[in-house]
Amino acid sequence: MPPIRPQVLNEAFQAAANETKQKLPQLTSNQEVARLYRHALRTLSSWAIDREVFNEEASELRARFDSARGCPPAQASRLLREGQQELFDHTHPDPYLPPFMPGGSLFMRNPPLPMDICFPDGDYPADAPKYTVNPDMSKSTPETGKSAVGSVLVDFTKKNME
Repeated sequence: MPPIRPQVLNEAFQAAANETKQKLPQLTSNQEVARLYRHALRTLSSWAIDREVFNEEASELRARFDSARGCPPAQASRLLREGQQELFDHTHPDPYLPPFMPGGSLFMRNPPLPMDICFPDGDYPADAPKYTVNPDMSKSTPETGKSAVGSVLVDFTKKNME
């Protein structure tokens, strides 16, 4: 049997994927720390199934973040890098996902029908929703950075939506 080669995306698919990717916003250091904390809690919830264990570990995690509050910017950036590396090292191989998110068992099971299908004549009722829905069933708004207008790339290996 010949050796298995890693699959490499061809140029056309890479161009299509790059076209659908949204630009990352510039974050302040406080926002980066908040995202790191939330991501650490999500990772912790994958490891600690029992709620009491999760609460104890979350309290310890919060104490670690609070102990570094108000440090100089150079130390803050170093701590942020170390925290991201530690989070990467402790990432769960099969993280918990809500069932309706990409990779979950209920993902896109019953997606809402497009309004054009429901009302082909264009006569929408007054109480019909005036927004579009992302594949993860959240509202599609450009302000949140999750705008599924046009084509959306769902990466099932990473279990996220780009």
